[in-house]
Amino acid sequence: MSTPINLGLIGAGRIGRVHAENIQRRMKDARVILVADVNEDAARRCADDFGVKYAVQDHHLILGSPAIDAVVICSATHTHAQIICEAAAAGKHIFCEKPIDFNLTAIDEALAAVAKAGVKLQIGFNRRFDANFARVRQALSSGEIGQPHLMHIISRDPGPPPLDYIKVSGGIFLDMTIHDFDMARFLMGCEVEEIFTAAAVLVDRQIGAAGDLDTALITLKFENGALGVIDNSRRAVYGYDQRVEVLGSDGGISTANLYPNCATISTAEGVRRDLPLHFFMDRYIDSYVNEMAAFVDAVRNDTPVPVGGIDGRVPVVMGLAARRSYDENRPVKLAEIAA
Repeated sequence: MSTPINLGLIGAGRIGRVHAENIQRRMKDARVILVADVNEDAARRCADDFGVKYAVQDHHLILGSPAIDAVVICSATHTHAQIICEAAAAGKHIFCEKPIDFNLTAIDEALAAVAKAGVKLQIGFNRRFDANFARVRQALSSGEIGQPHLMHIISRDPGPPPLDYIKVSGGIFLDMTIHDFDMARFLMGCEVEEIFTAAAVLVDRQIGAAGDLDTALITLKFENGALGVIDNSRRAVYGYDQRVEVLGSDGGISTANLYPNCATISTAEGVRRDLPLHFFMDRYIDSYVNEMAAFVDAVRNDTPVPVGGIDGRVPVVMGLAARRSYDENRPVKLAEIAA
């Protein structure tokens, strides 16, 4: 049996704990041996809960450890680019949650550091590893439904995050829609050329007061001539709404929401079923395991990661274009932002 890949986890918040639990309890080829968080109590709780031996406050102790093969960066977004640069200089392979940064210059500096060091960098766009969306990608890439014409991505949260989070999130397009931007280019297999955004504050006026939006329709023009639309809301009262539909020249493919069970209740009053899964940690739990397994496999076998640095940069460009489109009430070509 091969020796597990030793990982250092940087950031023991919600998503850091998801990765820690998955690695420790659901993966045989990797293990977390050190957790770091600026809140040392959070690091210790994470370590205690998931059987990690060491917990520290300073992430540099992870980067300086010769026992660590790779790092998993789950810290606050504004720290991602700097830690990527530091990890690359330390010769560690890197898994980093999205986004790399809100600023393209910082992203480019991080990607340059990774290239210079010759280490691997995988970005945490977990939805690529969801079985439903993978099947859509297969249908498009194989030509099963012909030439794609229209794509509709529905992505609605059950409720908005806390206002304190909204204020540091980078805005809906770089926090929420960024996953859908990645999905659009992944599923279609080509890049987006132009974006037009219509958006509003319909869920919570405090979100608007913080300078953000909570409801959006974003149209996309792809390089292959196809059209797309992304439909976002911060509040779908019935649960976590995650669907995709693509119409092609020879057919179509669509995905439905996932439910906690497949039972249907029929009475004299009507026919009903339970609500969809309520949050991303329930809906996408398998995809988080799958993406980390892919990263570990790339490190172990020295193969390319499936979601590289450019895949982290382009959705940020798309998010910036979406915001500019809203602010200026016009279509925005990605070429205006990307340079």
